[in-house]
Amino acid sequence: MSYPLVSRPADSKRLLEALGRMPIVLLTGPRQAGKSTLARVVVQAPASNSFDLEDPRDLARLGEPTLALSGLKGTVVIDEAQRRGDLFPVLRVLADQRATPGQFLVLGSASPELVGLASESLAGRVALVELGGLRASDLGADQLGRLWLRGGFPPSTLAADDQTSARWRDDFISTFLERDLANLGFRLPSVTMRRFWTMLAHYHGQTWNGAELSRALGVSEASVRRYLDALSDALVVRQLQPWFANISKRQVRAPKVYIRDAGLLHRLLGVGSMDELLGHPKVGASWEGFVIEQILQMDVADPWFWATHAGAEIDLIVRVGSARVGIEVKRTDQPQLTPSMRHALEDLELDRILVVHAGTSTFPLADRVLAVPAGTVLVEGLAGPP
Repeated sequence: MSYPLVSRPADSKRLLEALGRMPIVLLTGPRQAGKSTLARVVVQAPASNSFDLEDPRDLARLGEPTLALSGLKGTVVIDEAQRRGDLFPVLRVLADQRATPGQFLVLGSASPELVGLASESLAGRVALVELGGLRASDLGADQLGRLWLRGGFPPSTLAADDQTSARWRDDFISTFLERDLANLGFRLPSVTMRRFWTMLAHYHGQTWNGAELSRALGVSEASVRRYLDALSDALVVRQLQPWFANISKRQVRAPKVYIRDAGLLHRLLGVGSMDELLGHPKVGASWEGFVIEQILQMDVADPWFWATHAGAEIDLIVRVGSARVGIEVKRTDQPQLTPSMRHALEDLELDRILVVHAGTSTFPLADRVLAVPAGTVLVEGLAGPP
């Protein structure tokens, strides 16, 4: 399926900055997120400097990696690096040889640990860049609905129509379960994983409850935990960890679980059109997860959520520069100040709270609490005081 090439300026800038800082850059992201295309646009490496480890010929070229890589000039691009996790010791040695010119851009379709980074000390030598799907800032605020419905994988987002997009996502899910997970080292039955992933879609945006899922699947809690970690390591599920404040309130300690791509979430839920999505019971949770995932692709750090057993909650807490910012996501055009927001400002010492809503107006709700349209935040970013 062909689709137009979309400029991704924010991701290109992040990658260029990383290449300017470190001799090794690891670019991770789920399959089909556009890593290879971004690398070609940013680096424009010659064929002699490009290795795709899904190609048997390139895999053979790296049979003796030290010999193959040591003589290359300029930036070397190694795609699907999780197939050769033993490359990082070689890259460390080459990076330490000051006479060796050039850099290494390593692409992987899994977490850094699965790509092979965990066992190798590369402190001060490697920069990590994670590529998600297309951003709202890549397409514009007027395309926010399409991006939400179809998700951020370029072949899905840019498909000719919703039906073509849905078929692509169905094929992606099948291929991912039947082949890609096994290639990442997870030998789990595809039928079991499909049931689990589908069930997880119905828990999207909720705190993790392994006991409930294990009973529903008829397996142990350890097994469902292993399934969850496998999907997380493959970068298709996010476990958002809870923030603990030193306060007297009893706080939630289990992570929240999200399907990272909204388009995949919708196919797992059987949603194929905007009308079906707007009438679905999970529409609010879908919108929340979509906004959160878009924000986490920005220049933010230390993502958490916060909740107490009494019901106080903040959907997302991130660091923006030196400020700690709370994010509340509301699928309404008339958000209101809630007791949870007041408690969070006081208990968590937040610098400000942004209430990201589905309307078109920006207005204050209280001191340090600002209601902002999703189209504004997701296209223009989080910078700036309320």
